[in-house]
Amino acid sequence: MAEHGEVEYASATGNDYAEHEGTYESFVHAAVIGTIFVANVVVVLGLWGVEGHWLVALGSFVIALVAALIGIGSSSSLPSIISLVLALIALAIF
Repeated sequence: MAEHGEVEYASATGNDYAEHEGTYESFVHAAVIGTIFVANVVVVLGLWGVEGHWLVALGSFVIALVAALIGIGSSSSLPSIISLVLALIALAIF
């Protein structure tokens, strides 16, 4: 069905492939940060609900939230990973 026409993608006006790639990279970065934040929330629920350490859980949640905001603002997922590791250490200690 599609063999009857000429492909005009490469010669189309307004073809901004670099912008499409940038948008895709931003989406993937936001998805990674969001996934790590959800994992942080699960660990915080374990600290608060199961272990009963609400103050440690609240501190871990605030750290995770700040790290997620920094990660979204920058192009790095390292702050979110560090906050997840800290929350897992807190869960292991308590």
